[in-house]
Amino acid sequence: MTIQNSKSKVQNGPIPERFEHIHKVICSRRFQRMEGIGNEVPFFVVPYCPTEQNEIAEMLQTLIRKLKKDGIHVLEINLYDIAKELADELEDWDYWIKHEAEHDKQELLEALQSLTDAETKLAPTIEAKIQSAEFEVMFLTGVGEVFPYIRSHTVLNNLQRVAKYRPTIMFFPGDYSHSLEEGASLDLFGRLRDDKYYRAFNLYERET
Repeated sequence: MTIQNSKSKVQNGPIPERFEHIHKVICSRRFQRMEGIGNEVPFFVVPYCPTEQNEIAEMLQTLIRKLKKDGIHVLEINLYDIAKELADELEDWDYWIKHEAEHDKQELLEALQSLTDAETKLAPTIEAKIQSAEFEVMFLTGVGEVFPYIRSHTVLNNLQRVAKYRPTIMFFPGDYSHSLEEGASLDLFGRLRDDKYYRAFNLYERET
C-alpha cells in the first residue's frame, strides 16, 4: 500500500482512528526530531470536514491531555482568542461586536485585518507566547472562526521565522490538497480558496 493510499484511508476514516494516527505520529521520535522534512519548516496540516468541528474540538482536548500524560506538552494557539486579545488591548472588540450591523462589511473586514495584521500584530503575539512556554509541539486552532480577516496561509508564512524550532500542527476545517498542475492549496470549508501554501506537510502522510 502506498503512503498516499494510507493517507486517504486514515484521513477519511472515523475520528477515533484519525486520533490514534495523530497521537502515534506526534509521539514518534522522528516527528519530535523533525526528521524526514528536508530543509522545510516543521509545519503540518490536519484537514477535517467542517461539519465535524465539535467532535474535532473535543478530540483535540482529549489529545492534549493524553499527550501530557506521555510527557509531551502542547502549546495551543487559538487564532480567534488571539484576535480577541489583540482587539481587547485597543478596547475595540466590544465596539465592533456591538456596532457590527452599522458598518459596511468591507469596512469591518479592513478594521479587523488592521487589528490582527499577521506580520506586525499576530506573529509577534504568538512569538511571545512561544518564548514564555515550555512545549514540544504547537497546535494552531480557530482557523475557521477568523476567516476571512485572518488567512491561514498568511499566518503560516509569518510564523516561519518564529515557529521553526518545534513542530507546528494546524487543524484546518477544509481540504489541503496537492497536485502537479496547481501545487498545494488550502481550501477552507472545502470550497473557499484560502491560498496556495507549499511548505506544510499533511500529517496523515506521516508514518507512525
